[in-house]
Amino acid sequence: MPIPRLLVVDDDPEMCRMMSEFLRKNGFMVLTGASRAEIENLFSHGRIDLILLDVMLGDESGVEICAALRKEHDVPIILVSALSADHQRMAGYEVGADDYIAKPFNPDLLLARVRAVLRRGHRSASLGYRRNTATYHFAGWTYDGKRDIVLSPQGFQVSLSRRETGLLKVLLANPHIPLTRVEIADALVITREAGTALDVAESRAIDVLVGRLRSKIEANPKAPRILRTERGVGYVLATDVTVSDD
Repeated sequence: MPIPRLLVVDDDPEMCRMMSEFLRKNGFMVLTGASRAEIENLFSHGRIDLILLDVMLGDESGVEICAALRKEHDVPIILVSALSADHQRMAGYEVGADDYIAKPFNPDLLLARVRAVLRRGHRSASLGYRRNTATYHFAGWTYDGKRDIVLSPQGFQVSLSRRETGLLKVLLANPHIPLTRVEIADALVITREAGTALDVAESRAIDVLVGRLRSKIEANPKAPRILRTERGVGYVLATDVTVSDD
């Protein structure tokens, strides 16, 4: 199972540092940001599993940022604030926050809240790519999200099925991160109960889908260099991914 990737958003450098160090010591990967622009930039470069979002970010409102994020992403969000009145908490919940924790807080309480929200999250990975119209470049290949087409290193358009394209999007959102078959299935089939085990047929269907995508993007599908098997885990996109808005 991939290590959860958390994003701590706070414009107080000392608070950001303290939260990040504590969460890293407890087994999480932690990224940091201080504005909406930094959040969006981090989303474009990989998976985010949960955001700890301060309510007061200089001239920006964490509640407004939460509302905007909820329109584009399914990632769980915990609002963090020195404001703890009931109506302030309700404002956070009304825009889609998954939880609300008031400063100052006991670090162990923060940890418990993070773990609880991750457990009940509907997906293990950020699926912001579903509405993303960016262009992804990987190993000479290009995926144009706006036109929903895949171009080979030679510039030829390669035809992918809807499920093959969906799998590619999941991989592009998580470069160098091994994904289990369950995580892939959760991302591809929104109606399934997240985290539940796959039966033999479902697991085999993921393997077949991976094989079909390999046959189209690998020079030698029997010795894949881009979409590789991670023994004991699942599959990994073993190449860098760059993202542009053109």
